[in-house]
Amino acid sequence: MAKLYLVPTPIGNLEDITFRAVRVLKEVDLILAEDTRNSGKLLKHFEINTPMQSHHMHNEHKTVENVVRQIQNGKTVALISDAGTPAISDPGFLLTRACVEAGLEVDCLPGATAFVPALVNSGLPNDKFVFEGFLPVKKGRQTRLEFLAQETRTIILYESPHKLLKTLGQIKEYFGEDRQVSVSREITKLHEETVRGTAAQVLAHYEEKPPKGEIVVVVAGNK
Repeated sequence: MAKLYLVPTPIGNLEDITFRAVRVLKEVDLILAEDTRNSGKLLKHFEINTPMQSHHMHNEHKTVENVVRQIQNGKTVALISDAGTPAISDPGFLLTRACVEAGLEVDCLPGATAFVPALVNSGLPNDKFVFEGFLPVKKGRQTRLEFLAQETRTIILYESPHKLLKTLGQIKEYFGEDRQVSVSREITKLHEETVRGTAAQVLAHYEEKPPKGEIVVVVAGNK
């Protein structure tokens, strides 16, 4: 039956892909990839020869209608991002919504998502949490930080290496230097690490050791 599959891909270690994900990627008619060059390496590793085309944040508004039409005409399509689960801080929401509105079946496979191991590894409460993704770069950033400073649930943020010091400094400023923070980077990769402590301690650590790689910041809620 024609449908859209949302297929998680490894965030680092290739062994983290599921048997089902590999099977689906081999069986579908078309794979939509955030970066075809990056995904091409993954597909080659698992001997997946399915046709692939580009679907990313800069063209998804233009391609959604065509993809929906292809599924309506009987094609089965899989969407993958560069790493992790599609639509989690990656393209996927617009296409999923369009398929749902068109009455098409959508099937999201379980799999890798960076914030889950970062949250569990943090040692902070994970019975209730809020996923914020990336903070606003400029407009609305201060307002968002002031709002989150009052949040009582554990807070999860994504951040890039060159912005981590700024973000940790603002957490220290708006949340207080004693607020507990956990920073996980390069999850599942060779140089994976998690640094835990107060906002002041974690900031001091990365001021001495500039960070590299993909980063997840987990912040304790306001008590």
